[in-house]
Amino acid sequence: MGAIYKRELKAYFTSSLGFVVLAIMFFFFGYIFSSIFSSDYNNISYCFVYVNIYAMMIIPIITMRLFSEERRQKTDQLLFTSPVKLWKIVGGKYLAAFTLYALCYSITLVFEIILMTVSTVNWMLYLSSLLGTFLMGGALLAIGLFISSCTESQIVSAIIGIITSLFIMMLDYFSALFNNDILTSVCNYLSFNTRFNTFASGVLDFSNAVFFLSFIALFLFLTVRSLERKRWS
Repeated sequence: MGAIYKRELKAYFTSSLGFVVLAIMFFFFGYIFSSIFSSDYNNISYCFVYVNIYAMMIIPIITMRLFSEERRQKTDQLLFTSPVKLWKIVGGKYLAAFTLYALCYSITLVFEIILMTVSTVNWMLYLSSLLGTFLMGGALLAIGLFISSCTESQIVSAIIGIITSLFIMMLDYFSALFNNDILTSVCNYLSFNTRFNTFASGVLDFSNAVFFLSFIALFLFLTVRSLERKRWS
């Protein structure tokens, strides 16, 4: 798994993808933080709330190449015939994508330190928001990884991933539109935003953590099964 992880993480930065993703996320963080700082707010959780909306569009770009590129270049056959177990391949690629995603949020620590020099900051609220961000992002990365394993086109993988992210992001709106208690309850239960907002308010809800971790485990499992099917076909 370690070799796969290093290979994939290096691939992000030997191409321009890793730098482009970091630049885009840092730009959004910088813009929103400047607005918060100029308004005399000392709550950086607002940064997470707004930037996570853009992150849901960026995550499919992070995951689009992980397996799609392997299939396009026919190097997936080398992976399938290697002695490395499939779950280690999936795990290594997932951890590399998660590392890039986590690096996007490293700048928030700088912002928190800047706020600390001018006012009192709530570190527990910051850590809670960061945990919620990593859990929600981890779930979306697992979904994107599964989508990438199902197609050999990076563009198709990215488009499907973005559409999926938009659907997940709009579940809150759907719940308000449905005149049906069951559908409303399902949308509210599956809403990523609602569960993340709990973390952003400083509440460490164990059930929400289990929800996101279950999504991660489910889609990593589905990715392994997808690769197993392709290996035997």
